[in-house]
Order: sequence, then C-alpha cells, then structure tokens
Amino acid sequence: MARIGLIIPSSNRMVEQEMVRHVPPGITTHVTRLRMTGDHRVTLDALIPQVEQAAGLLTDARCDVVVFHCTANSTSEGALGEAKLLTALLHAGAPHVTTTATAIRHALDVLDARRLVLLTPYSAHVTAEEAGFLREAGYDVVHARGFAMAGSDEYCATPPQFWRDRALEAARPDADAYFLSCANISVFPVIEEIEQKLDRPVVTSNQAVIWEALSLLNLSDRRNCRGRLFDRLSNFEARVPA
Repeated sequence: MARIGLIIPSSNRMVEQEMVRHVPPGITTHVTRLRMTGDHRVTLDALIPQVEQAAGLLTDARCDVVVFHCTANSTSEGALGEAKLLTALLHAGAPHVTTTATAIRHALDVLDARRLVLLTPYSAHVTAEEAGFLREAGYDVVHARGFAMAGSDEYCATPPQFWRDRALEAARPDADAYFLSCANISVFPVIEEIEQKLDRPVVTSNQAVIWEALSLLNLSDRRNCRGRLFDRLSNFEARVPA
C-alpha cells in the first residue's frame, strides 16, 4: 500500500471529487488543507511555516510522497519559490516530495514539450505569473489565456466540456502540448478527446501530480490514469532540485 499526501487549498473540491478516482488501485491519497488562495493568499515566506507543519502531519500518516498541490502558489514566485516549497516539505521529513509546479515541469520534459498553450481559470495577472514561471524554466508559451473566473465555486461548476472547447479553439500548429492549469477544475473526462482531436499531449495539474507521484514511487501501474503522459511512466527518472 503506497500513500500520497496532498496539501491543497481549503477551497479545493476537485481533488477528492475527481482526482482521487484516477489514482491507480492500491494507492491511498491523504489530503490536508491550508487557507492560501483568494482573500487568504499571502507570500510564500508567510505560507512556508504552515506548509512545513502540514507536511509533518502527512508524514505522521506515513505518506510516501508529500505534495504541495496548488498550481498558482507553486508557480507564483518562480524557481526560487518552487525551491522554498520543496525545502519546507523535505524539512518535515517526507520521504519523497514535489509540488504542482515541479510535477508540471517534469511532465513537460518527459513529453519533450517546449512550446506550450496555457489555459487557466485565473485572472490575467495570475495567468501571467504562471506563464512567467514556465518561460523562466525554459518553455516557450506560444499562447496563454486566463478566463478570470470568480473563485472556486465557478471553477468547480464549469463542466469539462468548457475546457475541451477552449483547448480546441486555442489550437496552434506550433504547440507541442496543451497545459490546462489548476487543481480545482474538472478536466479528466476530456483529456483523451482533446489529445485525439489536436494530436498533441495534454497536461493538467491533477494529472501531472498523479504521474509525478507514481514516478517518485517507481510504480508503472497506470490503471484509471488518463492521457499520453502516462505512456512515459517507465521512461522517467525523477529529479528534485537540491
């Protein structure tokens, strides 16, 4: 029995509603929450002590992998912010650690995807922060659009077909992959349809974190998993910055 521990925003409802159902059999997912989005969003320096405490709680539960799972926060302060989060998780004693930002980078790398279409539910400002993180990490964001949704209720109420249609509208012949960002949106039901119609891989926040956790645990069971990304499970050697 392997265990994955997730630190998520308190307002997130999609992790338990959708993401956990796509973890392969024999793996248990444990979730703890922090107030870190919307009115509760603070700098990472202010958030780090809470992250370390939450990671310690998941380590108490014998989680094999502990993940800081919030796309906007994990990308908001670039590579330095990502490194701060990874260090906090390691200080808590977790055997393996990652963040949403780290998982996304590794997923894009194993897919050899350098030119990206980025779609988010976020404001223009948060979407620009995320695009900046990706560009700093060496990717070419050929198109980025945030839909300025009014918080978690709208994120969760938006059907997966909305994201399918927006991805198809954003089709770019020069794109290597389509990144549908945010752990609080429903995308799993349409990943494979988008990939088939665009003939490009799709990466989502929740999908990338499952893939990263399986990679860190050296597990190749992809039952329940969606998307071309999982074809690369056996080809990936996980890398966590020092």
